[in-house]
Amino acid sequence: MHATERVPNDRRSGVERRHYSIAAYWRGALNPRRRMGRRTTDRVYTIIDWHSPRVLALVLLILGLSTLDGVLTLMLMSQGAQEVNPVMALFVPHNLGWFAAIKLTLTSVGAAILVVCARMKLFRLFPGEVLLYLVVGCYVALVAYELELLANPPPTF
Repeated sequence: MHATERVPNDRRSGVERRHYSIAAYWRGALNPRRRMGRRTTDRVYTIIDWHSPRVLALVLLILGLSTLDGVLTLMLMSQGAQEVNPVMALFVPHNLGWFAAIKLTLTSVGAAILVVCARMKLFRLFPGEVLLYLVVGCYVALVAYELELLANPPPTF
């Protein structure tokens, strides 16, 4: 017997009864349904509804450091430095608003992808959350380097 033959008639009216609201999202945020993968195969590539507060802190730190990097980059460029990133160099001289919007958009999309990968085993070796720590470390090093350049500018010839 085919699966469609078992259901004699469809009693659905065709009217969608579910309503989406901010309250539904809030309830889902406070009481997430999926904290672990449902199957044993989900242990490697887990996509879940809930992440630890540590992941949120790392993402906020990445976004904050990215913003600080953008500000420091503009300050250094006002002293004669050049943007090394070729994508961002297209936007700096023309419009600072576009520079900030594109920088934060690219960083936000990258951070969202890292959050999705946070519970996965990357290369079957280490959790994806390690990449969040790696990005934070890189941004800290970059900001420290930019602050050093602002404090002690290299001599110009």
